[in-house]
Amino acid sequence: MPDTPINTEDDKLVIAVPKGRILKELRPLMTRAGLEPEADFDDPASRKLQFATNVPGVSIIRVRSFDVATFVAFGAAQIGVAGNDVLMEFDYPEVYAPLDLEISDCHIAVAEPAELSSTDDPSRWSHVRVATKYPNITRRYFAARGVQAECIHLNGAMELAPGLGLCRRIVDLVSSGDTLRANGLVEIERVVEVTSRLAVNRAALKTRSEEITGWIDRFREAVNAA
Repeated sequence: MPDTPINTEDDKLVIAVPKGRILKELRPLMTRAGLEPEADFDDPASRKLQFATNVPGVSIIRVRSFDVATFVAFGAAQIGVAGNDVLMEFDYPEVYAPLDLEISDCHIAVAEPAELSSTDDPSRWSHVRVATKYPNITRRYFAARGVQAECIHLNGAMELAPGLGLCRRIVDLVSSGDTLRANGLVEIERVVEVTSRLAVNRAALKTRSEEITGWIDRFREAVNAA
């Protein structure tokens, strides 16, 4: 587990944000919160990963969505933005998520081939094999129902697994459901609703309380103004 947070840049405050769809919805909130990164941040051709901002002593790093929680937990970033799917999957005790940003609404679901769903009865399951990038969430969800879950860990293309005989079911993040339908799958159970959260490192919150609380308040006001 993470040790004492490591500060590699003196007292610079580092905010970790995820690449992709979440960032597109987060960007207007950043502006309303008074946080503007340097021009390269919005340049799709830029390969930079760390960016200066209009706030002295504050920088932004752009990382994979699944890595945000780890950067925050280990103190490499004091603040981050991550879906509660990521926070639940890693469940770092060092991470505190005080604010729902109310963006990137989606959910985690159990899905299976349409032909199987016509006769399947989930209430009769005692054991399931699923492909997922959320093995911890999946095991906890099924264990609460007394079902043993055998998880095959994949990082993507989960929808291929049933058709290729890897497993009969998947547990994955679902937004519109278009990808499921395009691959002959249907959602049969909803595991948890997902939105993006502002997450902070607990140790940093204690040692830099005024500064970090100030950013929480800024983002809360930005959410309320949306």
